[in-house]
Amino acid sequence: MRQFLLIGHEVPTEPDFSLDDLASGAGRLDALCRSITAAFVTSHGIREDVRVHLIAQDELTITFDGSDLRRLNPDERSTAALVRKALEHRDEAIGALPAEPSPGIEVYRRGFAETLEEVADGAVVQLHEDGTPIVDADDEASLLETDPVFVLSDHRDFTAEERSLLEETVDLRLRLGPEVLHADQAVTVVHHYLDTAGYERF
Repeated sequence: MRQFLLIGHEVPTEPDFSLDDLASGAGRLDALCRSITAAFVTSHGIREDVRVHLIAQDELTITFDGSDLRRLNPDERSTAALVRKALEHRDEAIGALPAEPSPGIEVYRRGFAETLEEVADGAVVQLHEDGTPIVDADDEASLLETDPVFVLSDHRDFTAEERSLLEETVDLRLRLGPEVLHADQAVTVVHHYLDTAGYERF
């Protein structure tokens, strides 16, 4: 199982946003939807061994599970529609019990710290431009082989509180290349690295 935890600092927590204004009116939800799509969509299918957790303003978590996910198309607008539908059911999430607005999607009333604690069964990997180059992490590469959890921020950097929590939690802090990548590009590179066993198998 591969998991991606996406922190959306400005993502709406209410469903009253327009699907025609995702870039500015919905807290750069367009970029986060591209990341969700990159996590799941292949040329002719869906990666079933993937989960994505979208943290909305440290208040709500929308979890997408590839083993049950339906109607995820390779465009940000339809993915944003799934997010909006999930937010329409936010009031049904009570305590630790999630709302389940559609197959493969759950909404929890928990923020970053609670979600990270809940999902971190394997190695927690922070993807950041100041991390160790992934090609130089040979000694730690085995940590990526079983249920890794990759943590990414949106268009904003990690907050001081998030950095503090990650310093206590992460097993690896990795950089994926010489250029700073968008989150959706980082997700694609991670999949390629793991699919090829560290660029050793094609």
